[in-house]
Amino acid sequence: MRHLAAHHYPNLVRRWQRVAPKAGLILREFAESGNHPLYSLASVPARHECPSVYLSAGIHGDEAAAPEALITWVEKNARWLRKFRALIFPCLNPWGLVNNSRLDIRGRDLNRCFNNPRVPQIRAHLKILGRAQFDLALMLHEDYDAKGLYIYEVAQKLPHWGEELLAAALPGMMPDTRKSIDGRRNRSGLVRRKITPDLMPDWPEAFVLHFSHATRTFTIETPSEFAMDERVAAHEAILSVALGKCLAAFSPASANRFPFPGGGD
Repeated sequence: MRHLAAHHYPNLVRRWQRVAPKAGLILREFAESGNHPLYSLASVPARHECPSVYLSAGIHGDEAAAPEALITWVEKNARWLRKFRALIFPCLNPWGLVNNSRLDIRGRDLNRCFNNPRVPQIRAHLKILGRAQFDLALMLHEDYDAKGLYIYEVAQKLPHWGEELLAAALPGMMPDTRKSIDGRRNRSGLVRRKITPDLMPDWPEAFVLHFSHATRTFTIETPSEFAMDERVAAHEAILSVALGKCLAAFSPASANRFPFPGGGD
């Protein structure tokens, strides 16, 4: 069953190995975490005349629908993904995934370590990022307390996309109905905020992407107590709309020229 297989990391890796060539991606091991290899995938050759996207999942191992949705979406859209320069981190906490834990083997919340290069896998992750720039960054997550879907949006340019991304998941997944989420105002499933380096002492992945790498940064949160198929479908729908908008908005004249991970640059 899907909800059991979603925690089987070797099976997840095998699926990425199969789909990577179809999507024009190279799979590389870049670090180790809890005796599990960590992988990244990057488009090769890294062309400049197409939009650049950053996709990640699985930094919290108890949020299993996120890595499952990412691989499922790529399996369905492999050839379309060739229209992008993509950097993908398919599962950033495999030990946590296998053990259904938010934390890694050393009890760390890796999504609060992105300004701590002393953590080996974070240091390796940041090295891959280098000076790469992305038109879009999507980080797939889940929330045990969520009452529905919600999205954190941090954008450096207008128009905002958050409302359209939320609408993409309807009617299968309704927005979170809480008035506030983590102390921030919830606008029918959308938490849109400005962030500064001193906002949190321990940085999540989204901070690094926003401050140094991405024009638009979204953290997608599905309710982990809902059915697995519903959560996966919501993530898939948002991925399709977000990348579609990214492709439609792209202008070759504005393409970034920074070195991009994966070769060819």
